[in-house]
Amino acid sequence: MKYNFFFSQNKTPQNQPLPGRKAEMTQGRSGGWMFKADIWQLLRRCLLIGTANGAYYAGKHELTQEFVDVIQEAIKINPRRVAGEIRYASDGRSINNSTPIFALVLLSMGETPEAKQAFIETFPKVVRTGSHFYEWLNYTKAMRGFGKIIREVGKAWLSNEDVKGLAYQLLKYQQRQGFSSRDALRLFHVKPPTTDHDLLFNWVMNGWDKLPSGIPSEALKQIWWYEWLKRHPDQTHKAISQGHLTHEMVAPVGKMNKQAWQLLFNEMPVGAMLRNLGSLTELGVLAANERKNIEQVAQVLNNRKHLKKGRIHPIDVLKALKTYQSGGRLGRSQKTWTPVPRIVDILEAAIELSFDVIEPTNKVFLHAIDISSSMSWNTVSSIGLTCCEIATVMALVTAKAEKHYVIRGFSTEFIDLNITAKDSFQTAMQKANNQNFGGTDASVAYEWMIRHKIKADMICFWTDNETWAGSKHPCRALAEYRQKINPKIKGVYITLAPYNITLVDPNDDNSWDIAGFDPGTPRLIQLLAKGEL
Repeated sequence: MKYNFFFSQNKTPQNQPLPGRKAEMTQGRSGGWMFKADIWQLLRRCLLIGTANGAYYAGKHELTQEFVDVIQEAIKINPRRVAGEIRYASDGRSINNSTPIFALVLLSMGETPEAKQAFIETFPKVVRTGSHFYEWLNYTKAMRGFGKIIREVGKAWLSNEDVKGLAYQLLKYQQRQGFSSRDALRLFHVKPPTTDHDLLFNWVMNGWDKLPSGIPSEALKQIWWYEWLKRHPDQTHKAISQGHLTHEMVAPVGKMNKQAWQLLFNEMPVGAMLRNLGSLTELGVLAANERKNIEQVAQVLNNRKHLKKGRIHPIDVLKALKTYQSGGRLGRSQKTWTPVPRIVDILEAAIELSFDVIEPTNKVFLHAIDISSSMSWNTVSSIGLTCCEIATVMALVTAKAEKHYVIRGFSTEFIDLNITAKDSFQTAMQKANNQNFGGTDASVAYEWMIRHKIKADMICFWTDNETWAGSKHPCRALAEYRQKINPKIKGVYITLAPYNITLVDPNDDNSWDIAGFDPGTPRLIQLLAKGEL
């Protein structure tokens, strides 16, 4: 009887740890053994992906508790690095700002002076709007209470020297998350630093029983017109035109019709436009014969600078596309509309523009999209965006920037998805979703490349990392591919779920783990392919 089988690491199935490396590995929730993600990898994943929606293998409570544990441990190690990660995620890279705000509250609970100082410096860079401010108040009340450091940043936010900007936020977001602007002023006992602050705070606390005969100051112009509209709701159009009010300000007190929406549309910022495409279409503001308005949408949504300034995440555009094309069947809206084809085209272009890419690298890419059952689970939003759909879109963006690529899907097989750069994002998503099946085995991609002698420069896995169904670990399959086909191939694993596992062998200098949903991911992949990182 021979025992050579025991020493052959290449034959170790994924439901067992690699011999001699168990201490570096952990068993995933699916049962497969993978390498442990380090604390900074996991922190970035949680910040960019979020945990509040749960995932296929773990619920939102379990994932969020893990996130809390990770960030608290990271704060003990290096609070300034944590603050940097929070700012990085908050600057248009996280799906939304809720996760960075949640992490910011945890940072404020750090016990060291370094943690508290990092919180103070980071706060205004993350809490930028009234909506952010109320959400932060809500989390703070639930998790720690309002101590000295909280009162310090709260007072500073409400004493912003840009009174016009502050008035805009307090008017646009009069209450959210169980807090109102009046609650905030009472909580922080803010002393108005200027006359305009005094007038603004007086309006917040007491309102205007009697409308001033004239606009008190430029800083309070919108508030004056809002109060004027409350008294003259039949003159909504005048208030919008002269007061430059937003739809959040007008809708509760004015009379909304097509003309009112047209006036709002004329000055609508990129985020509001993206959210209101359906309403604008239902009212006829956006229609095939409204060419001027259609071109205005194109000028805003197909402008990379506008998208970046508005911190529009690609997933925001992807959700808008899917919602808009549904005609109102998806999302929370009670309205219905007939989609305008040109708007669909504009949204398709906006998705690509919302990512960060560079010139073609002239390298050969193979994109392996996880199409196993776990990737079809709705982990991202209430309108049916799956990890598989998002992975497909991100892979397609990268492919569109390159000349030489292959896009295939893996579960327990490695199949051709028939996706090319000529596909729209919508058709690509449909092709990938139509193939969701089975368990997960990332090694099948390497086995297929070996069998067909495919020489790629870069292989990109878009996955939740829960590989478990194969007879060989992916890192061993990669080593075999390098030995037989291309020793210089680089591997990138784009993680689309906030788990504490990775497929990257920590001893492999030519493999990288990247947190998913970052708009800069395609550019990062290209730089890695060129050897510039």
